[in-house]
Amino acid sequence: MSVKLSSYVWDGCASSGMKLSSVAIMARLADFSNDEGVCWPSIETIARQIGAGASTVRTAVAKLEAEGWLSRTARRKGNRNASNVYRLNVAKLQAAAFAHLSKSDTSKTDGSKSVASKFDGSKLNEESGFDPAESGGDPSVKSKQDPSKVKDSRQPAAQTDREVEITDQAKQVLSHLNLVTGSRYQVSKSSMENIRARLGEEFSLEDLNLVVDYSQAKWGHDIKMAEYLRPVTLFQISKFPGYLQSATKWHAAGRPENVNGQWVKPGEVPAGDTTERDAAYRRYMSGTISQTKPSELEQRVCKAASTANLRKQRPEFAISRWNAIWKEQAQRGNQGEAA
Repeated sequence: MSVKLSSYVWDGCASSGMKLSSVAIMARLADFSNDEGVCWPSIETIARQIGAGASTVRTAVAKLEAEGWLSRTARRKGNRNASNVYRLNVAKLQAAAFAHLSKSDTSKTDGSKSVASKFDGSKLNEESGFDPAESGGDPSVKSKQDPSKVKDSRQPAAQTDREVEITDQAKQVLSHLNLVTGSRYQVSKSSMENIRARLGEEFSLEDLNLVVDYSQAKWGHDIKMAEYLRPVTLFQISKFPGYLQSATKWHAAGRPENVNGQWVKPGEVPAGDTTERDAAYRRYMSGTISQTKPSELEQRVCKAASTANLRKQRPEFAISRWNAIWKEQAQRGNQGEAA
């Protein structure tokens, strides 16, 4: 929150003849802004803060922009849910504040005569639906609240807004991504933008972390694909819902491991990997199986091979038959687990 900008709004902006609803909007934007006047609250957040309708806020913001009090840019083209980035005209606010102070020396010493103190909360309520009591009140707006309980607008307000909560959760997601993938993404606009947007669409912190886990399991060992384990890719509005759907199924399946592009459950032999099968065949034909600790699958295959008298058959037929028995027994084992 920029206390300095809030001061400029109440000392100067309000004395320029601006509507009280517009003053309230400028004040809330100043509360969200850094010292350079940059912030990105949604229209709905501003409307909720001042107790007005979203359409009223949009109209007022457009007029403020036309009058040069602020400028705005879309945070992401093509994403209607994304907030705008607002930049308050700090120079104009400062000039308006200084002009007000130079015109009224008494306002420097007598708080009761300052422009901010002349605002009547009931008039603001009638004009834009703003309810000082509901929104937390502003010290420069007269209301029926007990003056001893009204906070000073120049002091940082308690950060309980949804925007603050989203930012905190976005930092947690970014930290989890760095931990899981071994990356070192910093808290910056490019890293946080898509994360904050998805959280703002009511996807949960757990949803985003699940997509991180799934994507690492799927791409983490692929040098080419691992470069896409980044916030701008994982949390794109066009990709994230699909990733989340796949991640949810992956989690329900027990979070299997990805081996050579295939999801493999613990103890399962991936398709196309014949290492274990061929080694077991050599042990069976040489009679050295007793010297090892065979798996349950190998024991079943050896039993079936003995029933088929594989050792007495020609090598080219025996190995073909062994492979078929291995496949059959592996499928039976998988069906038994599924049952």
